[in-house]
Amino acid sequence: MTHSTPPVRRHLGERALGRIFLTPSFTFMALIALFPVGYAVVMSLYAIRGFHQDFVGIRNYVDALTDVNFYSAAWNTLVFTVASVTLEFVIGMAFALIMHNAFVGRGLTRVVILIPWVVPTAVAAQVWRYMFDPNPGFVNSVLGTDVNWLRDPGWAMVGMITADVWKTAPFVALLLLAGLQTIPRDFYEAARVDGANAVQRFFSVTLPLLRPAIVVALLFRTVDALRMFDFAYIFAGYSNSLATLSVYAQRYLVAEPLLGYANALSTITFVLVMVVGLLFISRMGHSMLGDTVREVKR
Repeated sequence: MTHSTPPVRRHLGERALGRIFLTPSFTFMALIALFPVGYAVVMSLYAIRGFHQDFVGIRNYVDALTDVNFYSAAWNTLVFTVASVTLEFVIGMAFALIMHNAFVGRGLTRVVILIPWVVPTAVAAQVWRYMFDPNPGFVNSVLGTDVNWLRDPGWAMVGMITADVWKTAPFVALLLLAGLQTIPRDFYEAARVDGANAVQRFFSVTLPLLRPAIVVALLFRTVDALRMFDFAYIFAGYSNSLATLSVYAQRYLVAEPLLGYANALSTITFVLVMVVGLLFISRMGHSMLGDTVREVKR
């Protein structure tokens, strides 16, 4: 009995057949993902008061881009993103290197490091807000300071960043740990034979081979930080001095209902996050994706 390739499969090729079979799934997923975005864009072109809607074109966008408080929210978002992602990467890398090594009590250490990550974000924000509150919080007592953490915008930002780093550095550590476990031990042995010390092995072996995990971790955390809502809202409510872009948009969605303006703010935030994500991938992930494609083609 002989086996032969079916005529249709031989004519189209496996790649074409794969695209045909995947097209319905991708189309369905794209419709689900893009419908809310499209709906928000359409709503942003209207001035909505109750059940009455007036088409105003791009006026909501002009109002947003000439709003001083919008730029204040954008600055707060930028400061929070840069500081928190940088600290989370450094601390997450340290945690990953610790958890990757074999030592007595490694299992317990991993559990302790990962506990903050499983705490719901809203709960973590409430706990940290309580801790930073001068009364009855205890951060001032521990540090020996007399800082009004929640009233002063600068110190409140420090508190928000601290709470977010505590909550999310374990997530970064988990991604980097997964990357570390894919690096063959032989590479480290070869580096030792060549006389490389621990620091040289880290920069010549670990960092280059960990690049895919680093790109994924930084991309996930950057995008997530740009749309952060929980910590800013729980720490300062709708205060303009500490509002992020998500808090500022939600203010006009719920507290001061201007639905068209709120949708314009949300659309601008979406575009900013999308642009940053694409720039991130094009700058840091292009070579990685190129290597992967080349490996697949081999």
